Amino acid sequence: MLRPADDRGRRGATGIGPGFTEEQLRRYSRQMLLPEVGGAGQARLAAARVLVVGAGGLGSPAALYLAAAGIGTLGLADHDAVELSNLQRQILHGTKDLDRPKVQSGQGRLEELNPEVHVVPHRVRIDAANAREVVAGYDVAVEGSDSPATKLAVNDACVALGRPVVVAGVVGWEGQLLVVRPGQTACYRCVVRSAPPPGTVPACREAGVLGPVAGVMGSLQAVEVLKLCLGQPSPAAGQLLIYDARAASLDTIAVRPDPACPACGKRSR
Repeated sequence: MLRPADDRGRRGATGIGPGFTEEQLRRYSRQMLLPEVGGAGQARLAAARVLVVGAGGLGSPAALYLAAAGIGTLGLADHDAVELSNLQRQILHGTKDLDRPKVQSGQGRLEELNPEVHVVPHRVRIDAANAREVVAGYDVAVEGSDSPATKLAVNDACVALGRPVVVAGVVGWEGQLLVVRPGQTACYRCVVRSAPPPGTVPACREAGVLGPVAGVMGSLQAVEVLKLCLGQPSPAAGQLLIYDARAASLDTIAVRPDPACPACGKRSR
């Protein structure tokens, strides 16, 4: 967490305002040079609480970049353990972490990257029964699990609590991303009304996935979360972003709120 250097404050080589230690000024200097960040923005990041659901292909790059940026508190929710097949894309973990709980492995890596970040592990499968309780402790959520039911549960909890959530998914060479701002944009359930029956939609274990595609989508999630924490506008909100790695294309589709949506529609209120 950011803390005052002393009563007078100190100014480092960057010349960016008081209130930071010399080490913090060096660590965050490149992003603090951005006019949208500066000292005030860096303090906002330090005060932010972000929940990352899924410590896998999407959650790994998202969590790493959020920790590196100085998010003050990072929640990491995942019920699974590290497997060898994960390592092709789940860059939060290494070979030495095989069979370790992903939240434990991820916590160690994030704290190694930035000791100032407080990492809170949640070794639990997020579902409709517990999502609201977990989400309630955070300002913003990143949904990067590979479970449609978990995505819907996190979406519904965020909508009910008024928390923004950045949802992404990836399979094969393609990825999708949706920024949900409750009360302002469509939510994930407006797009996906219910979880498909098991076996009807191929997951990564059946269809495969190119590791860097997950990296692109997780990085985009981190960008959108940082914009939310900084109070910056997000043109992606209310748009479904579709990334096709083979075509090297990034397209958007406008998504309108569904008045009949059971999560955010008029009937749900």
